[in-house]
Amino acid sequence: MEQVTIERLGHQGDGIAPGPVFVPGTLPGEVVEGEISGGVMTAPKIVTPAETRVKPPCRHAKFCGGCTLQHASDDFVAGWKVDVVRKALGAQGVGTDFRPIETSPRQSRRRATFAARRTKKGTLVGFHGRASDTIVEIPDCQLLRPELMAALPVIEAFLTEAASRKGTLAVTVTLSVVGLDVAVTGGKPLDGPLQMVLAQLTEAHRLARLTWEGEVIALRVPPAQRFGAAQVVPPPGAFLQATEEGEAALWAATQEIVGNARRVVDLFAGCGTFSLPLAERAEVHAVEGDRAMTAALEAGWRKAQGLKRVTTEARDLFRRPLMPDELKRFDAVVLDPPRAGAEAQVEELAEAKPPVIAYVSCNPVTFARDAARLIAAGYRLSWVQVVDQFRWSTHVELVGSFTRTDM
Repeated sequence: MEQVTIERLGHQGDGIAPGPVFVPGTLPGEVVEGEISGGVMTAPKIVTPAETRVKPPCRHAKFCGGCTLQHASDDFVAGWKVDVVRKALGAQGVGTDFRPIETSPRQSRRRATFAARRTKKGTLVGFHGRASDTIVEIPDCQLLRPELMAALPVIEAFLTEAASRKGTLAVTVTLSVVGLDVAVTGGKPLDGPLQMVLAQLTEAHRLARLTWEGEVIALRVPPAQRFGAAQVVPPPGAFLQATEEGEAALWAATQEIVGNARRVVDLFAGCGTFSLPLAERAEVHAVEGDRAMTAALEAGWRKAQGLKRVTTEARDLFRRPLMPDELKRFDAVVLDPPRAGAEAQVEELAEAKPPVIAYVSCNPVTFARDAARLIAAGYRLSWVQVVDQFRWSTHVELVGSFTRTDM
């Protein structure tokens, strides 16, 4: 047995002691002991707990892999997440003002992917255990909205009819305006009888849509999402912000940055999370690499009332970023790339120098890299708003406000 003192948390939420030694489920300042193998203490005993340690609010926390920071106080997690962003920016020589973090409440996640398997005794539905293929049942999950928890019996019904005992189903459930949108992978090959059974289950459980291995096989009612005054039916598996509260916080910060701009370009626009609310005040050009998403966005705009003009463009912004001559006709830019950031597009923004940029990011490291490039081109990072909509996880989202220094 060895005894170590935790110095800090890593980006995956594990405590790190000198060595380094990685110790899951621990907090800075704690003294722990246990067996160390390959630089990891897998079953630590807490000798001296930190003041920031709390009893996990969910009884599944010890075994479930859905949350990694339930043993830490809310104040600690909030401060740690802001510090993750601050340190990422500091590594690039960037400083700025930080607004108070916005954290989504308990039981607010509106989308989840469950693991599901048939067993000799029946069915098993839940989340994978930490670093494990074991499925942990979660009847009292404190993370998901009650409407998602109500999907567990539905998943069990699918398992009984459409799963073999050899594999595990991945069942993604999304809450829409009109009900649950369910997408399944890993099930039996689809044939006529199975499709009929699944359609009957969809109707019996009042699902909005059922997608099986990427194919829509039952559509009771289009599973719309509300973006401002518009309703959009995303294609199966399309990106959606994890909570309504998180989306509202990201939107409020973005709207403040864009202000009264008359012409806005929304880059990596998805299905219109920002484009459609922006169109209540401004003309918007929405650019997204997935053609199905741009089609959904445009259809939502056409059905909405009172919005200004929205145009869409399906374009791979990693390979073909908008060029300076295209960007110069806009008063403001909204940039919401995936975790890789927007390095190629930022190069062109640095050349075009639009007046303001609202940069929405889910990766502080790539955000900091891109922020340093914009600052070198003559922008200032006025402030950062950190948003925690993945409560009790290590995931961090943020909005950065960039304005030209000559304005």
